[in-house]
Amino acid sequence: MSALKKTALTVIAAVLLPSIAASPALAATTAPKAAAGATKADPKAPNPPAQMSTVGGTQLGVPGTQVNLGASAPVLPKDLSARSWIVADAESGDVLASHNAHWRLAPASTLKMLFADTLLPRMNKDDVHTVTREELMGVGEGSSLVGVKEKQSYTVHDLWLGVFLRSGNDAVHVLSAMNGGIDQTVRDMQDHAEELQALDTQVVTPDGYDETGQVSSAYDLTLIARSGLQKKDFREYCSTVRARFPGEKKPGKARPTFEIQNTNRLLTGASGVNAYQGIAGVKNGNTTHAGATFTGVAERNGRVLLVTVMNPSSKESQAVYKETERLLDWGFAAAGKVEPVGELVPPRSAVTGPSGGSQSTSGGGGGDSEGSGDGDANGEGVKNGAEPEHASAAAHEGSSGVGVALAITGGVLVLLAGGGLLVNRRWPLPDLVRRLPRR
Repeated sequence: MSALKKTALTVIAAVLLPSIAASPALAATTAPKAAAGATKADPKAPNPPAQMSTVGGTQLGVPGTQVNLGASAPVLPKDLSARSWIVADAESGDVLASHNAHWRLAPASTLKMLFADTLLPRMNKDDVHTVTREELMGVGEGSSLVGVKEKQSYTVHDLWLGVFLRSGNDAVHVLSAMNGGIDQTVRDMQDHAEELQALDTQVVTPDGYDETGQVSSAYDLTLIARSGLQKKDFREYCSTVRARFPGEKKPGKARPTFEIQNTNRLLTGASGVNAYQGIAGVKNGNTTHAGATFTGVAERNGRVLLVTVMNPSSKESQAVYKETERLLDWGFAAAGKVEPVGELVPPRSAVTGPSGGSQSTSGGGGGDSEGSGDGDANGEGVKNGAEPEHASAAAHEGSSGVGVALAITGGVLVLLAGGGLLVNRRWPLPDLVRRLPRR
């Protein structure tokens, strides 16, 4: 079936099938096969809605754990407590397993992925901007901050490092001002979410700070991450372990810098979490309302997986990372041994190419009060040091323990003469990783 027809059928399904998907008859036909080890139910937690979106496949709209295990496939991990999660192949788009994939939940700073995917193509990272007091007004109380100061000048590159590494809401607000203001940025993000068919997502603030009505889903966050990873700058920033950030310039003195470190624990290895072999981003978040949220991408033996985990109820320390790690391990072991339960859909602008592949004219596409449990609170990891001005994870895998997949900074898609993006299988089927030899 062509990509265009598949897209049309997916959209029709999203409109017509939610009530059918919730019926006992359909639930019986799409119930997970041998879903041993599925997510533990928390008796105090709210229940997922009986009707959820079916974008990507009807089975994704069924509450509970969805997995179709083959005879030799490993069972799902036992210690899963998240309200929602998803495991997907980043290249083919196959959803290998999910749990309440379309449950609309508060996203916390994982929404910054949408912020970056929307604004990165619009800005020159070498441009310099002087911050005003007005641009820093409205940053939510208790927000994670990178340390942007009024009357100080920063490159756009500096500000994006602040967004990705420190989840800085101050940097988000400044970049939003450069994009025409908060309201304009929210509209742009919402428009881009709809273009990506991330239809569970409702944007109220660009930084992901808790606001009434601001929601996304594990499915949508995975779509957004997949779109962002098509962009070189996005890949670079989300895989950067540490960097130097400009401090406050004093008259007659050279401007100091201080070190900032990525708050993604699976990338850096910190707070009782080991750096995950092959991890290459993407974004974590934590607020009172959202709990802990995380989307990660990792590569192993030529396969690239995306996992999103939202709001674990486990008392386990750093549960969002531990559960992500278990799901990644399962996904790598289960790939090729499970029947997909759905797929990551293409953006609405995708059209059928002459070779039967998909071609997209889309340019491709955010923060919060980061809790101490997630390690994103303002100030953590901000130390003076002698690290290089820009330390990417690929260049520093020895010190970070990150591994080979940080070469995701490689080229992704082949540009066509007409400006579209060539995709040989399903959108956006890239060679996502320019793989480095293992050390």
